[in-house]
Amino acid sequence: MLLQMQVWALFLLQEGATVGWDPRSLWAQMGMMAKLVVVLLFVMSAWSIGIMIDRWLAYSGARKQSRAFAPAVAGALREGKLDEAIKIADRYKKSHLAKVVVAGLQEFRAHQMSSEISGESIEASKRALERAEAIVHAELKRGVSTLATVGSTAPFVGLFGTVVGIINAFKGISTEKSTGLGAVAGGISEALVTTAIGLFVAIPAVWAFNAATNKTESFDVEMGNSSSELIDYFLKRSQRSGAGK
Repeated sequence: MLLQMQVWALFLLQEGATVGWDPRSLWAQMGMMAKLVVVLLFVMSAWSIGIMIDRWLAYSGARKQSRAFAPAVAGALREGKLDEAIKIADRYKKSHLAKVVVAGLQEFRAHQMSSEISGESIEASKRALERAEAIVHAELKRGVSTLATVGSTAPFVGLFGTVVGIINAFKGISTEKSTGLGAVAGGISEALVTTAIGLFVAIPAVWAFNAATNKTESFDVEMGNSSSELIDYFLKRSQRSGAGK
């Protein structure tokens, strides 16, 4: 069937003078079902573009603020100023590192104030870091699954329009009692247009999904490293505190 469609498409291109190819002409030739398919595909495209923009802004903000946050909080921790480190983290609301680090710092400070055993304090801080990592990971992945859904379903929606177009082409043959180009032009136009739009919607969505997944994975690695370094800092601080006693 695909080979036959390609042959028909070639005939249509050769007969361009007799078949209208401007968007308004194509839209007028389409049946109601094909128009619904095109509208649905454009809605899916707008939805995926909105998610792409939202994720790009979120990832850019997280990257930019994390680059400023890391050296600032590291300096505060080297001086042993937990409260100052927490205040610094609170200033970087978009940073994925700040969201994780502040959870561990707050938990560690709370246990220090209650003078609990250092081992329990560190374990509680570790659990707080893990919870924060899971929450931030979910925030970073928000909407990304929709890109995968659009990327995987848009070609099938376009294929549905293709099937409708082929059906209309055969209806044209039946109605006009002819197998000429004029009898199938409208149906083939529907089939080609909906297929092309389906691919046009799906390809950017798949690219964006892969890019967002890779970016989230790199953020996960950064959060894991920061959590590990913070736990090491808590251990050293507890050891110094124990030695001082």
